[in-house]
Amino acid sequence: MKLFIDTANLEEIKKANNLGILDGVTTNPTLLAKEKVDPIAQLKKICSLVKGPVSAEVISQDAKGIVLEAKELAKIAPNIVIKIPTTSEGLKATKELSSQNIKTNLTLCFSVSQALLVAKAGANFVSPFVGRLDDISFDGMQLIKDIKLVYQNYKISTQIIVASIRHPIHFVEAAKIGADIATVPFYVIEKLLLHPLTDIGIKRFLEDWGTLKKTNIISKSKIKK
Repeated sequence: MKLFIDTANLEEIKKANNLGILDGVTTNPTLLAKEKVDPIAQLKKICSLVKGPVSAEVISQDAKGIVLEAKELAKIAPNIVIKIPTTSEGLKATKELSSQNIKTNLTLCFSVSQALLVAKAGANFVSPFVGRLDDISFDGMQLIKDIKLVYQNYKISTQIIVASIRHPIHFVEAAKIGADIATVPFYVIEKLLLHPLTDIGIKRFLEDWGTLKKTNIISKSKIKK
């Protein structure tokens, strides 16, 4: 499963990228607004840091406006993917952009029927929001299972990006289901590495090594050439 980071913050992207585990980035208007900088300039910087797909979302709500905005965003860099809301106008725009080889990511997906329609419209990616479904007492991960099943039934190539991930369990469940991608906030990426037994093990190793040094065994030993 590929790992994307869900942020527009350059420092978070750099930190995740330096771990050697980052495959792409997803942004949205809210994330870009938090940075309080020119969004186009910020997207250019993000694309220069990451080789994988970088999702940039349109603001327009009508198909014509979406297409025009998408064409401008696509000029930023070859790895830009146009993020479009899952609406009837979004589907129309997706169909047209697909015919022009402009990659799309259909976002705010909350049902299997939506996921099937965006795939038929030619979307490269679909982003079901599991955390927001959990917030209203629906099983977000069950939606991923159902979309995965339908896509497998018809050999659909649209990639599933599990979005609105709130904690490591979401990430692990996405991998177990076989989702193509999980897009994760930086604070969750940090949590993915944490385990108390890892910390305890490191502490024990260092303590034992320190004990060994006190006995002068290390200083007396020599490596034979």
